[in-house]
Amino acid sequence: MKIKKEKDRLIILDTQDFDVVQTLNCGQIFRFVINGNEALVYSKDKCAKIDWDKNKIEINTKDIDYFYNFFDLNTDYSKIKKILKEDELLSSAIDYGAGIRIINNDAYEILISFIISANNNIKRIKNSIEYLCSHFGKNMGNYYAFPTLDELKKATIKDYKNAGLGYRAEQMYETVQKLEIKDFNRLIKMPKDEQYKFLLSLKGIGEKVANCIMLFGLGVKDVFPVDTWINKVYNNITNTKTTDRKKITKELTNKYKELSGYAQQYFFYYYRDNKLK
Repeated sequence: MKIKKEKDRLIILDTQDFDVVQTLNCGQIFRFVINGNEALVYSKDKCAKIDWDKNKIEINTKDIDYFYNFFDLNTDYSKIKKILKEDELLSSAIDYGAGIRIINNDAYEILISFIISANNNIKRIKNSIEYLCSHFGKNMGNYYAFPTLDELKKATIKDYKNAGLGYRAEQMYETVQKLEIKDFNRLIKMPKDEQYKFLLSLKGIGEKVANCIMLFGLGVKDVFPVDTWINKVYNNITNTKTTDRKKITKELTNKYKELSGYAQQYFFYYYRDNKLK
């Protein structure tokens, strides 16, 4: 990937491995706005404005290094896709979502966001997160930062209900009150199995959400989050009707190993976008 770094801008001249719309719309991030060939992307208290055409992507931001890592620009996705396309089951999905990149987001923001995401739709998830940002996050001028943990600890169960969390309100309140920022410093350094165990100990986090947090917030790529669409993928490729998602997660992770997270994103985007059965 050809990338030019300037003071407040990243210019990507080789776009075959980066499609902004595919990357933002594949279920790993909720704080963004797309308008034609422009997008605004938010993470923590940071913002990037992205413009693109078929030959070039420009990322304008004061936080160049942050968004360079955020969009995983050091990783060779051509190599990853080449390896995964040896599996015929993945070939069409990779061709369809060839520009997907796995975002390296803030672990705390991802944890809160994916608790909200459980059994929810994208519009409601985005609205709930925006409510928490605007009521508890810092006003950055033309947007609100994601609230810090200390800021979010001020929220009540009623606040979470007002944010549209419904039955998740009590779960979110309990988890936020229990967490400390040092937990995230420890979490990043934990072995994978310990990360998973810790996440499952928190209210509002089940197996799928834990795997999403690890994939999108902790950089763990040998995980395979299983939702409705991935369940359909598995049943389609195995010609079964299983609903045992623990079994599905284990088998697909064993199959794709350290590239599991990438395979999951290609499968998910392809099946969901085409509403395959």
